[in-house]
Amino acid sequence: MREAFAARAAELIDADHGIAIVLAEISADLFQDAAAAHPDQVINVGIREQLLVSVAGGLALAEMRPIAHTYAPFLVERAFEQIKLDFGHQGTSGVLVSVGASYDWAEGSNTHFSPRDVALFDTLPGWRVFVPGHAAEVPPLLDRAVRSDQGAYLRLSLRHNSTRHGRNDGSLTVVKEGTRATVVAVGPLLDNALAAAADLDVTVAYTNTPRPLDTAGLRDLAARTGNTVVMVEPYLEGTSAAIVSRTLSDRPHRLLSIGVGVEELRRYGTAADHERLHGLDAEGIGARLRGFLAV
Repeated sequence: MREAFAARAAELIDADHGIAIVLAEISADLFQDAAAAHPDQVINVGIREQLLVSVAGGLALAEMRPIAHTYAPFLVERAFEQIKLDFGHQGTSGVLVSVGASYDWAEGSNTHFSPRDVALFDTLPGWRVFVPGHAAEVPPLLDRAVRSDQGAYLRLSLRHNSTRHGRNDGSLTVVKEGTRATVVAVGPLLDNALAAAADLDVTVAYTNTPRPLDTAGLRDLAARTGNTVVMVEPYLEGTSAAIVSRTLSDRPHRLLSIGVGVEELRRYGTAADHERLHGLDAEGIGARLRGFLAV
């Protein structure tokens, strides 16, 4: 996904001198040619993540469209005050693109983990969140983010599905149909959710645009499946629970949230190990689904 992002971002600044890329060393090697060709549009501030976001905010005030990029915990958690003030308070917007996701670089341990990032964006108005599940989904999502006048967060990951899915308008895509529940899988967890639900009578729908969540589509699918919903998200468990509850507040409904736990796993291992330990592999998701549906 990172390579797909860098390639498309370089094409965008070739075509539009109003777009700028702001880096904090991370992925600078992928932008060497772009920086040589457009030195005024590719800015590397060094390992200064708060400055990274502030510079991007300044470029937005100068009526440019900034794309700021680094690891998720440094971009969102460390620089959250700058996102809040240098974009939100100033009434501007930009595109923030992260790598690392919740635990991609497991050997980097907790300093490089960011399962809370989407929950933080939920505290700010107007931000769109894109979570691609395949590298081929990255360029069109980046295009949507850059062409919008809203703030956008594009969350890249090493975890991915085997096939590209998703629609350009952000609506839910039904991948499997059933009657007992609607399982909404976000981004790279679709393959695991499908494997977990293979022998269950449930609908599985996919989105790479969890914000704004396709609530109209969710209402329709929930009505067909007994207003029973399961959210499978690659970030903090329960992040979308309030949105789902508001969406279905006029109906009796049941909700199961599956995501990254709040407990810190004090071990290294691999991203696959952390996925398994958080119960986000096919076996873990399957066990939660069967318990919820009592099958």
